[in-house]
Amino acid sequence: MRLTFMHCTRPASLPSFLLTIMSYPGLTTEQMLRKDQKTIFKQGIRMSISAIYMDLEAFLQRSGLLADLRAFCQVHSYDVLVAMTIFFNTHNEPVRQLAIFCPYAALRMTICDVLEHSHSPSLKLTLTPSPDPNLQAYVQGNTQVSRKKLLPLLQEALLSYFDSTTSPSGQPATMDVSREQVDKELDRAGTSLIPGLSQDEEEPPLPPTPMNSLVDECPLDQGLPKLSAEAIFEKCSQISLSQSSTASLPKK
Repeated sequence: MRLTFMHCTRPASLPSFLLTIMSYPGLTTEQMLRKDQKTIFKQGIRMSISAIYMDLEAFLQRSGLLADLRAFCQVHSYDVLVAMTIFFNTHNEPVRQLAIFCPYAALRMTICDVLEHSHSPSLKLTLTPSPDPNLQAYVQGNTQVSRKKLLPLLQEALLSYFDSTTSPSGQPATMDVSREQVDKELDRAGTSLIPGLSQDEEEPPLPPTPMNSLVDECPLDQGLPKLSAEAIFEKCSQISLSQSSTASLPKK
């Protein structure tokens, strides 16, 4: 079934400001990619991960898209661009899609291989037509895997690529950092606290409970916890699924 963004309906639970975020009125491709973006930098490889709230098919049909993607990577020195598209279909079900744009065949194939064969979590990827050999496109069957959960898989993919570029002598052919150092760096980084990565998707810290609100500083003096569009989309999706499950229960 062909899904198009223009004809999709969305649950009433979605707030109006999120609908505005998802519509991208008058934005260029670069603005769309930077609107909700994270960056991973590992051993000379820079990867951009952008959340885009529209159908991937519609995104790929944008005029001059491939030239825009190449220019975006060149200007910002990205080796890999990962676009995660999210929208609701006509049945008010969330749909996730992935696009990996990378002009380096070995790196692109390694990333795609890791994502395709991942079991923890399984993305349940299905290949879809792509307008360019440097771009691999998928439908993501497991809609529960958000960008936050995808980040460790992308780390694993880079580590696999580093291993594959090791020379016969046992020394990395394209880097000066050992596997042990990479492992230590990943351990320090954790699952998503990666150097060069923005923290908008991390769980917002809870403000401390003051012993005496008339004496201690108010926790909200530092502002409200940061919320990302991705986190809001996830919550709205959970509410929609919960409402659908409740409606399907037989009435007593």
